Amino acid sequence: MAPRRGTESGELPDPDIADIGIAVGHNLRRLRGKQGLTLEALARQAGVSRAMISQIEGGRSVPTIGLLWKLARALDTPFAAVISSQDQVSSIFLPVAQSKTLASHDGGFISRALFPFTGERRVEFYELSLKPDASETAEPHAPGTTENLTVSRGTVEITVAGESVLLDAGDAIFFHADVPHRYRNAGSQQAVLYLVMTYAEPVA
Repeated sequence: MAPRRGTESGELPDPDIADIGIAVGHNLRRLRGKQGLTLEALARQAGVSRAMISQIEGGRSVPTIGLLWKLARALDTPFAAVISSQDQVSSIFLPVAQSKTLASHDGGFISRALFPFTGERRVEFYELSLKPDASETAEPHAPGTTENLTVSRGTVEITVAGESVLLDAGDAIFFHADVPHRYRNAGSQQAVLYLVMTYAEPVA
């Protein structure tokens, strides 16, 4: 189907690898224990190996973006709940130099969190960037999750459940994100997008 106008693999880049890796391991153990899941049960639900989950929980392996999405989906919990920190303060300054970012293995796709990982919330705000020809496929999020996305720079193709839409700078799209979806840079310059993700249930 021609688009109308309108990786899974990845890694955590420096300088946040250690901090996010520790947070992921802690959160994964907590969420798995809260649901009464064994390592084997979570491995089956997520479609990954028991050994890999054990390494992540023990802080011995840094998960990829695709693996984080699989674990979040298997736990029926929002993505941010898997990588969130536990600090709680009343006012939070988020300097760009200390941003929590995730990148694809080749660096073509970068997601930067523009919100604090503290307290209960139903809404999250991200800055996404895609190099020319880069794309990122996202696993279905928890049921009821929606995405509201606008393009700040470049041209981006958004594919949701097999239907594609081209967005230029200033265009926006809203869609239900509990189905497979993909972001692809369809232009010749780096694309920048801003994403508001809303969950059906509050997350901590």
